[in-house]
Amino acid sequence: MKKIFLSLILLLSVTLITAQKTEYTTATNIPYYSEAEAKTDPYIKERCVLDIYYPKNTKGFTTVIWFHGGGLTGGNKELPEGLKDKGFCVVSVNYRLSPKVKVQKCIEDAAAAVAWTFKNIATYGGDDSLIIVSGHSAGAYLALMVGLDKKWLKADGVDANSIAGLIPLSAQTITHFEIRKERGIPDTQPIVDEFAPLYHVRADAPPLLLITGDREKEMLGRYEENAYMMRMMKIAGHKQTTLYELQGFGHNMTEPAFPLVVKEIQRIKALKKK
Repeated sequence: MKKIFLSLILLLSVTLITAQKTEYTTATNIPYYSEAEAKTDPYIKERCVLDIYYPKNTKGFTTVIWFHGGGLTGGNKELPEGLKDKGFCVVSVNYRLSPKVKVQKCIEDAAAAVAWTFKNIATYGGDDSLIIVSGHSAGAYLALMVGLDKKWLKADGVDANSIAGLIPLSAQTITHFEIRKERGIPDTQPIVDEFAPLYHVRADAPPLLLITGDREKEMLGRYEENAYMMRMMKIAGHKQTTLYELQGFGHNMTEPAFPLVVKEIQRIKALKKK
């Protein structure tokens, strides 16, 4: 009788855990420009779409906007395994690519996708005060540009300071090498101008977590760029800039970085809920 009772308790516990497991659903290829804007350029219709992976029957969830890498010349929207089943929504974004468009258009697309999320995520159950912008490599560069240079989101009626946090993975913080290529400048010649996240350091920016690979294994001077970014943000008076260097990993360091990303998302959510 005792064994049967214990078995029933165990079965009930397993049933409750299963019942409590969050289910997710995905809406795909949602345009983030208006139909009128898409009609002006077939490339907008082709590339400017996003996917939303979100918890079903849940209200007030956090949203992470994820921009893929690829040097601003390649890549496609993706749902990283390390961000799945973590209790938050992931918005995966496609954007137009160089050399078919100038890099400025890539940034405009990133801003349009972020603005769309602010204006629409509540429809899916999300909290628009808990939107975090992230990405890897070129996508991290876009996240920083949109989050630090306020003009891009202002054009879409959104204050960049509404972003709950920025988490760029191996971002270029000087002027992106694809922009330098447009100008005939080699990728070994660094410049800092309005197209460099470094140009836009400010004290009132959203919380910033910078993550790079090992300085001896990263692309060019990627770790050093991020280290300088951290230092200048702190000098500017920003109180929440952190830098992690993942020892032993090169530029493609997303998998070991994702646990840090998730931890930061949880930290930001906890701060917002206080």
